[in-house]
Amino acid sequence: MSSKSKLFDDAVRSLTSLPGIGKRSATRLVLHFLSRPKEEAVEFAEAIETLVKNIKYCQKCHSISDEEVCSICLSKRRDQGFICIVESVRDVMAIEETGQFQGVYHVLGGIISPIEGVGPENLNIDTLKERLSTGRIKEVVMAISPTIEGETTIYYLSQIIAPLGVSISTISRGVSFGGELEYTDEVTLGRSILARLPYNTNKE
Repeated sequence: MSSKSKLFDDAVRSLTSLPGIGKRSATRLVLHFLSRPKEEAVEFAEAIETLVKNIKYCQKCHSISDEEVCSICLSKRRDQGFICIVESVRDVMAIEETGQFQGVYHVLGGIISPIEGVGPENLNIDTLKERLSTGRIKEVVMAISPTIEGETTIYYLSQIIAPLGVSISTISRGVSFGGELEYTDEVTLGRSILARLPYNTNKE
């Protein structure tokens, strides 16, 4: 469906690059912007531009931040000796929504997946080793999606962490195997954090 307007079609094409946005949804969004005062569309565009130009990734945990180190890592109310390891920033947001975790995070930036060409060297593991080497970390909870790739990642990390004498746990199986952490409801995810289980590092 062509609008006969290159400007309109270019805007639709740009929006369809977003996840979950097809051509029809993009068309509705562009028509919505056109139906509203111009200032609203300009404010939206400026907010996105400011975001992509100024957003940072925390030097400690790799979550998004307005500063070099995020507010969670800087918070004195957080247990700095308790790290929750997650795949992505989306998982940090999901766990924060539960209000059940009061430690700090470490965002891997993905999980080990040989099929997709993702190995340990592609993840934020070196900085995790640096944090663990300080001797101040007492417990690590693996809040990683319970998939085959997730289990592989958990096992790999456990072999690094266990020799350091750091307690290792995983979220309880309130989160179903094969599920994605970010799509788990807040109550289930919160309970999974509270009911975390010790991780057996001696698996064959």
